[in-house]
Amino acid sequence: MSEQIPEPVRAQQQWLLTLLPAFPLLLLVLRVWHLSRQNVSTMLLVVQYISPLGLISALVLALVWVVPAVLLVVRMLGALLAVSVSGDEGRSLLARSARRMPDWVVAVAIGLAALTWQLRFLPTLLMLSVSIVGLVTRERHPANVRACRATGIALPLASAVLAYAWMAPGIVAARDAGETVTVLLLLLPPALALLLTGPVPSRSARPVTHWTALAGGLLAPLLVGAIFLRAPILPIQAVEVAPDAGPEKRPAVVLGHLITVDDRMTTLLDRQGTVQFIPNDQVVSKTLCPEPAQVPISRVHVRGWYVERTMLEWLAPTRRTEATDPRCQGRPAQVR
Repeated sequence: MSEQIPEPVRAQQQWLLTLLPAFPLLLLVLRVWHLSRQNVSTMLLVVQYISPLGLISALVLALVWVVPAVLLVVRMLGALLAVSVSGDEGRSLLARSARRMPDWVVAVAIGLAALTWQLRFLPTLLMLSVSIVGLVTRERHPANVRACRATGIALPLASAVLAYAWMAPGIVAARDAGETVTVLLLLLPPALALLLTGPVPSRSARPVTHWTALAGGLLAPLLVGAIFLRAPILPIQAVEVAPDAGPEKRPAVVLGHLITVDDRMTTLLDRQGTVQFIPNDQVVSKTLCPEPAQVPISRVHVRGWYVERTMLEWLAPTRRTEATDPRCQGRPAQVR
């Protein structure tokens, strides 16, 4: 017999399914609008030539870490509510969403997070993973005391010991460098896992889980939008333009985002948000410039793995191209 979904929960699901597809579209529009420096005419010009696949690719690459974060937090909070308040899951969208999430989805989310999250957030991933295992075991096998103790006490304790043994050099280095946030991110989550594998008082279970989920739901769109607004969606190109007539004239360099190239014009969007139409017969040279590399905030590393790098970057490092070409710095190339 199918479960009867309460009317308030059904209404919440309908609103969620309605608004969810609109959020990526809103992000894409805001990204083009931000790139055009809030100029509608420039935005309409860019939209004519920009690739939808490029926009979607930039969105996926910039926000690939968000999906496992949402799934794991929902699964952990839902399981915590289920083991703390019995018989009340039917009225909670959080608990129902967590209970209907297959185990293989959680496993895939953990694997994706391990590859795409920075090292400083991997202790948080360990905390979420251990908590989910302990809570799900307690939810599904409440009478099996041995299994509950193994996943609720022994597993988080052993995980914390191994994590601290491996991350100890990084914690000491972050403390010596005065990076308090890095110290907390590496130090607290493994210990907190010991507190998140068991039930909380039933009176405070619903406020704790629902208010935490609500706060995350309100802050996540702002964080996601701020990150995606800096994601590159057009290549950066430096175009060297021929000088005007006269012996003292020197070539000029126009640096900006390449919009389009046709048989007559090269169209660029410079750093000030101005569209530059350059006749092709005045173009001396072109060069593709790398995206400005993110300046590392922290130089702390754990056994050679910097805390701001992901596992993908650590295991398969990419070659970081430096903008050594003077044209990428707005200067004409030297003629020998």
